[in-house]
Amino acid sequence: MKLSDGPLRVTDQGFFGPDSPTWKVWAAPTALIGFQRSVVLEHFDPDLTAAVADSAGIYTDPFGRLDRTLAYFLLVATADGRTAIAASEHLMDVHRKATGIEPVTGKRYSANNPTSQLWIHVTGWHSVLKCYEMYGPGPLAPDQEARYWRDCVTAAELQTCDPADVPASRDEVRAYFARVRPRLALTERARTGMHYLLRTRDRGVRLRTGSSLIAPATIATLPRWMRTMGGFDQPGIVDSLYPRAVRLAVRAASAQHSAGTVRLSGLIAPMTGDILRRHFAQSAEPASGTVTPAQAREQYGRAARTAPAS
Repeated sequence: MKLSDGPLRVTDQGFFGPDSPTWKVWAAPTALIGFQRSVVLEHFDPDLTAAVADSAGIYTDPFGRLDRTLAYFLLVATADGRTAIAASEHLMDVHRKATGIEPVTGKRYSANNPTSQLWIHVTGWHSVLKCYEMYGPGPLAPDQEARYWRDCVTAAELQTCDPADVPASRDEVRAYFARVRPRLALTERARTGMHYLLRTRDRGVRLRTGSSLIAPATIATLPRWMRTMGGFDQPGIVDSLYPRAVRLAVRAASAQHSAGTVRLSGLIAPMTGDILRRHFAQSAEPASGTVTPAQAREQYGRAARTAPAS
């Protein structure tokens, strides 16, 4: 996924716009914790575990793989429609090649499977909001939270999941987790992936340090059954004391306004840090306002780009 060096929003103000809670939540320093949380939870889906393990991307290129994934979510949240559609099409192309056999069930998996894509999407948006509430400014106002979940449904249009299946409120998210829990599983490869993502030991200093510092904060946000199932529970005193230190660190980064967030993100995820830099640096927004994914796809999608000139 190649990014330009220019403004992040040229054609329009993206899908959500400057006054949206989505811009606020996804551009906060707490999104890094939320992202670690979501990629760990991703492994509870056996098909996604198989896709991740078979590609081996998190082991051969952990920086690149994780950075590109977070960059995709951030582009959908904050970039213009043209950029977001291009990122979505690129991701679908990558996922289209990720097929194989899930070794426990013997069934064929596909990374573009709508059920797996829905799990990625919901855990991503839920995790980032959860960490924003727990380590950042706190809960959104009721009308802002309602809008955030509507935005979550909108963003799902860029993946293969049916937006009608996407939870549109906190209660619907709880119902979704309760509904899918019986099909979640922990395979040997899932456990390996989860623990690697929480505390990477065999790579560069930045990734080792960053993942290990974030891990206790990530675990503290998870329900006990997930910790027990994943085998990464931690003492209650860590749950009690560590979040306080994280909140102070986030407050310090936020006190530096955008510079602190960009610097923190750039240390762990350079591509993501660059997107944030461009997001915060944009001084004037396009006059065209926001667009829907359908409008952006019609104007900038692959079909529009390859259509013969009339």
